Amino acid sequence: MSKVIVVGGGAAGMMAAIAAGKNGNSVELYEKNEKLGKKLFITGKGRCNVTNAADVETLLNNVVRNRKFLYSAFYGFDNMALCEMIEEAGCKLKTERGDRVFPESDHSSDIIKALEKLLQKYHVSVHLKAEVKSILAEDGEAKGIKLSDGKKIFGDAVIVCTGGYTYPLTGSTGDGYRFAKDTGHTVTEVAPSLVPFETSEKWAKDLMGLSLKNVNLTLISGKKKLYDGFGEMLFTHFGISGPLVLTASCYYDDKKYPDCKVIIDLKPALSLEQLDKRLIREFEANVNKQFDNALASLLPSKMIPVMVELSGIPADKKIHDITKQERADFAALLKHVEMNITGTRGPEEAIITRGGVSVKEIDPGTMESKSVKGLYFAGEVLDLDAVTGGFNLQIAWSTGYAAGNYI
Repeated sequence: MSKVIVVGGGAAGMMAAIAAGKNGNSVELYEKNEKLGKKLFITGKGRCNVTNAADVETLLNNVVRNRKFLYSAFYGFDNMALCEMIEEAGCKLKTERGDRVFPESDHSSDIIKALEKLLQKYHVSVHLKAEVKSILAEDGEAKGIKLSDGKKIFGDAVIVCTGGYTYPLTGSTGDGYRFAKDTGHTVTEVAPSLVPFETSEKWAKDLMGLSLKNVNLTLISGKKKLYDGFGEMLFTHFGISGPLVLTASCYYDDKKYPDCKVIIDLKPALSLEQLDKRLIREFEANVNKQFDNALASLLPSKMIPVMVELSGIPADKKIHDITKQERADFAALLKHVEMNITGTRGPEEAIITRGGVSVKEIDPGTMESKSVKGLYFAGEVLDLDAVTGGFNLQIAWSTGYAAGNYI
């Protein structure tokens, strides 16, 4: 039996503690907040998108960075094993659109209760309001932790599960990156991910609150296509947000690709030729109307003034006076609305952190450091991230389990 110290009581930390406890170890979990799972509580808009029900290969394909590192962890403890564990602990689950898995109750607190039940079952000692200040390591071996009050806790293994630096109010303030650096590890550049975009277009503010469904969004840098997806997006006072945009942000890197644009296709179901024919029908039915009064069946009312302005066609121009070229140009505009990205919102609005402890320095099967024996890293603190849909939480569950189960 080993004494295992887990730093951080989020998804990865609780899972690491459960797995280590299940193996008969003496486990102590240290969490600086007043309760466990503070970030988990707000995920999925408070419903907790706990994982994704797709097969493991699909899970891996939705990981953006360092997916190969996760093969062993994902196959060692997959989404089905997770669901079985949580349901056996008393929390029934359901699968919704996009294979997203939620608690049947739609309350994230029920997921946390199930995990707390398992922590109790395996006799994990939970220490709340206990902030870890540093990792104690010497001669290439982890010895324990030092708390903010100066107290030192010694153990045989330390698992760092401190999360990233997004949603800092939940306690994710990047402590794990400091622990990693202090123990000689490389931390790749961190940045907000799954985060809204800020854009230079002033008209975005005019559309604030407007949600568009069934549109296509492409993120480009010069001629390079970084992302292409279909779904829902939202205009905000600073730019754009919504599921499509958050996913696109996973592929945005202002250092690597400084001049990025998004191209929105408002009518992806129609080819340019089909859209032109649709416009002909609409124009014939409204032949004596002004241009801005003839678009009600094509666009949301809030968007009509913006699209009219972007088209360059005078709003009061009669439909029967619009030329064939103007109509063709307007059709092209509907399929190619450009917005210039000036950056992303900050970490307080990002769902996850991109970057973290370099996976090159971590054993993919055990999450143990290759340079410091007995020191493990799991969850968002690692340089691993995925798109929305429960994939990031599965990274936390699988890596946390791999670390705890190995000890």
